[in-house]
Amino acid sequence: MYISSPIRLTLLAALLASAFPLHAQEAPKKPAGAVAQDKSQPEPAMQKVEVRGTAEGYDPRRDDTATKIVVGQEEIAKYGDTSVADVLKRVPGITVSSPNGRGGEIRMRGLGAGYTQILLNGERAPAGFSIDSLSPDVIERIEVLRAASAEYSTQSVAGTINIVLKKAIRTGQREFKIGARTGGGFDGPTANFQLSDKLGKMSYAIAGSAMYEDFARVIPSDEQAFDAAGTQVLARATRGDEKGRLNLFNLAPRLNWALANGDTLTWQTFVNVARFRNQNHETTDTTLGAQARYPVADSATRSDNDVLRTELNWVHKMADGAKLDVKAGVVGGQNTTTQRRWTPAGAPRRLDTAILNEAEELGATTTGKFSKTLFDGHALAMGWDGGWGVREDIRTETEAGRLVFPALLNGGEQFKAEVSRFAAYAQDEWNLTPRWSVYLGARWEGIRTRATGNTFAASRSSSNVWSPVIQTLWKIPETKGDQVRFAVTRTYKAPGLPQLMPRRQTSIDNRSTDPDFSGNPDLKPELALGLDASYEHYWAEGALVSISGSMRRIDGYTRSQVTFDGARWVAMPMNAGQAITRGLELETKFPLKALMKDAPAIDLRASVSANWSEVDGVPGPDNRLDNQTPLSGNFGIDYKKGDLTTGASLAWRQDATIQVSERQVAFLKGRRDLEAYALYKFTPKQQLRVALSNILGEDFVNRQIFLEQDRLVVRNLRFPAGPSVRATLELKF
Repeated sequence: MYISSPIRLTLLAALLASAFPLHAQEAPKKPAGAVAQDKSQPEPAMQKVEVRGTAEGYDPRRDDTATKIVVGQEEIAKYGDTSVADVLKRVPGITVSSPNGRGGEIRMRGLGAGYTQILLNGERAPAGFSIDSLSPDVIERIEVLRAASAEYSTQSVAGTINIVLKKAIRTGQREFKIGARTGGGFDGPTANFQLSDKLGKMSYAIAGSAMYEDFARVIPSDEQAFDAAGTQVLARATRGDEKGRLNLFNLAPRLNWALANGDTLTWQTFVNVARFRNQNHETTDTTLGAQARYPVADSATRSDNDVLRTELNWVHKMADGAKLDVKAGVVGGQNTTTQRRWTPAGAPRRLDTAILNEAEELGATTTGKFSKTLFDGHALAMGWDGGWGVREDIRTETEAGRLVFPALLNGGEQFKAEVSRFAAYAQDEWNLTPRWSVYLGARWEGIRTRATGNTFAASRSSSNVWSPVIQTLWKIPETKGDQVRFAVTRTYKAPGLPQLMPRRQTSIDNRSTDPDFSGNPDLKPELALGLDASYEHYWAEGALVSISGSMRRIDGYTRSQVTFDGARWVAMPMNAGQAITRGLELETKFPLKALMKDAPAIDLRASVSANWSEVDGVPGPDNRLDNQTPLSGNFGIDYKKGDLTTGASLAWRQDATIQVSERQVAFLKGRRDLEAYALYKFTPKQQLRVALSNILGEDFVNRQIFLEQDRLVVRNLRFPAGPSVRATLELKF
């Protein structure tokens, strides 16, 4: 359903605000307004707490009506990871898909590419920011929301991952970590620090990290082709000698002032700097068929990315427990990437191309929330979320130092895009009985995009989406720890800026399997109706067994359509048809003492996720949505004795065949990622953490099949990746 006017939005929000108190109540045992609170802000000094009926502490996984998993600092730091992706691959229901061993796409329900929403302090990360460049040491917690909530953007078809930066103020905290990694072709040191203290009514905290890593490896690949009769007509083998380095730096300072009447004012800034360098020398040997266009070629990539984000947050306490939370921020960033490819002197066909991309972005955001506990324990919240941003991009392509595309544009291809967005929401939670709570929410989001450039006509795009949400939690009577959850949500996936820009991006070797790309300003959001249901059984302290199922029906599914314009092959995204995805997940975790009274301090955990999907317009079988992982699992064990803590984890995913289009098939190689760690405390302030990664030494393998006019082409690519070890010395002062 589309809402065409912000005025209608205001009226709808007002109606919801007045109607919800008649149908909702706050869940006992958690802080008043817990569902409506800003997860990125500290709790007020004074809280209203209701007793849920047991002496146990508040557990968001168990007690919140809106289902979520919270990964705390202890779990984040356990394996001494250097990237957030490495942390998340051990979380139930999450997989990390990496084509080459560096970074990876974070996926919920096996879906990425915009279906899984990644937030930083409750807001979308700025364009160009890579989650791989964020150090886990500057993170306080990670919240995983399997079903949408009105407070956050509903661009979360698969779910939401909210990364909350460190904000807790601890008196006199001084922490420093220094470590190093080696193995698997990657080597380099890391350093992290955390400082915080209080000075009267002011408190401060600053967290920072730095990492240097260099790498070198040999990357083999091969290409084979077969004619219509099945006879092999091409055989090529390529060797790539790659080397490079990566530098990362994070800094997150924070100041907090306690004002009169219990108000607080907080200033927080986040600085991220990334530098990447890469060189590759390729040699191709053809034993059957035509020689490669460039049998010997060199390439180099240089990328610099900087992001600065600063915000001011005012929390005002009002009468009767009401609270107003207002935040305003500014974000800026720049990215410069140079890609060069050339052949050595004397080559049969000369090549010397260079592509320079320079991008700058500036934006402003504002959010606000009014929350209040009303009669009968209603936790009501209303708020807004708005932002504006402008991005300027210059792309220059040269051949042997001469401009080749676009022709006659001495200043390069230039474009400018302005994006404005606004959202308003209302939500309420109500305990109808001590065992039954209901969450109701509604959110309206509008996005406007305007693009201008010197190689295409100016374009405008707009979309408005209305998202109602309902979730409920029922604790089964006459049971101690059995409960059932159910949710109905309306979510969407907005097209990204590159998909909307009508400019042409050319490929060097244009063909049907490597076409040019052009955006589509008429592209509309993909709309999804979601159903989630789960059963949870808490049978001892820290012990859980759950089974959950989900379904998403996606209308206006976006797929790339490749056509020939008379001169070149061109791919363009189009809204075409419908997609259906279903999922089933099993999870358990428990201390061994829950089974044996005198058992050692061993904690066990396991989860298995299965996903199915079909896409209209792509012939089956295996016409899966977004290269979806069909089956994956996580298994882990932790043991503690005295000053030693140790454990191991196995992240596993199954092989899969994906029918990408009528002409392309992809194969997802299964993977077993075994890790282990040991933490030894010399003193309460000195400890050593050692972790082993990729113990099984599995490589990263990519395989694709293309139907290329009158022949079938098979391409295989392997990125070697052996075991690696990380050691970190952690000191507190």
